Amino acid sequence: MTDVNLFWIAAVVVLVTVIFVLWIGKVKNKWVKLMLDWFPAILFAYVLPAAFTHISGMDLSKVPLHDMSRSWIIPFTILTVMSALSIKQLKIVGVKPIIVFGVGSLVIATLPVLLVMAFGLFNEANTKLFIGEAYWKGLVPIVGGWIGGSTSQLVLKELAQTPEALFLSILVLDNILVNIWTILMFQFIKRSNHLNTAWGIDPNFPVVEAPEYSGSTRPWAVNTWTIGAILLVMVVASFLPLSFLGSVVVLSIVGLLLGNVMPIWNHKLVLKLAGFSIVLIMAILGLKLNFSNLSLPAILVILVLLWLVLHFLAMLLTARLLRTNIAWVAIGSMANLGGISTAPAVTSAYKKELMPHAIVLAILSMVTGTAWGMLTIFLFKML
Repeated sequence: MTDVNLFWIAAVVVLVTVIFVLWIGKVKNKWVKLMLDWFPAILFAYVLPAAFTHISGMDLSKVPLHDMSRSWIIPFTILTVMSALSIKQLKIVGVKPIIVFGVGSLVIATLPVLLVMAFGLFNEANTKLFIGEAYWKGLVPIVGGWIGGSTSQLVLKELAQTPEALFLSILVLDNILVNIWTILMFQFIKRSNHLNTAWGIDPNFPVVEAPEYSGSTRPWAVNTWTIGAILLVMVVASFLPLSFLGSVVVLSIVGLLLGNVMPIWNHKLVLKLAGFSIVLIMAILGLKLNFSNLSLPAILVILVLLWLVLHFLAMLLTARLLRTNIAWVAIGSMANLGGISTAPAVTSAYKKELMPHAIVLAILSMVTGTAWGMLTIFLFKML
């Protein structure tokens, strides 16, 4: 089958997935609502494309849609989400949530080394596997994938000289775990106020609603101006020699300026556009899942699972000690593990007004991911 045919098949799969996700999220049936309470509609954006590629046997992981998502859809999402944020709302991301997030990053970067040492104390064969056979090189890209995203993951793969076969297996494991973790964080964040109550933590956020335009300009003119400005910024940004991370930072700043400096701006419209593009991003990512590549030692999988759980517990303990809203644990964890696409999606299950702040933490994650991974490499080489 030609690359052109694969592209159009992938495009149809993504389109059908997006339509289904948007439709099922509005269904009023009680059984559907019960299902969505445990498996949020947005996660079908991952599952449906992955199921199609698995059943059909097609490899849609290299179609140009992935490049389009990276070059256009993700930047567009960042621009729209950040332009929905009022500067006054930035006070919500205070020092405490950033500390909770930072502890999560620190644990991700350092804990695999400690776990390898601990596993080696129980069984010398584990030391031989991770150190002697260099399976630790498969753990380093996980650090990059969790904290920094795909860019950091690929950079750290090269720095650690991870074998290609090991890297592909790690990539599948990473996708499976992040999807499962996203489901768990959806559930946790919706129930986080129970822990807030039990631990005597004030769950309220000083949320400041996005300003409503109240001038004399007609709504269609406001909408036209808003969409026109976004498209103009996207076109101009495409001509600038920026790296992916650079475009993320620049578009975030521009988005903040548009949403706070422009005298007319439809904040609700850009938030709806962002919600749609997040579903689109996740549907395209789902095309990459290929479970047949998963082939790893059981002890490595156990280590990664323990690593993930302890990362969460460390953040939870930090949030309790700081007496900050426990919802920040889920937001910070998804900013670390899920990034720009899933962090705001999970956050929307708690308070949609916090979606831009999830983006802020996700950007911080992207900025620091490679550095954290280099620390992991250094610590492993110390062994």
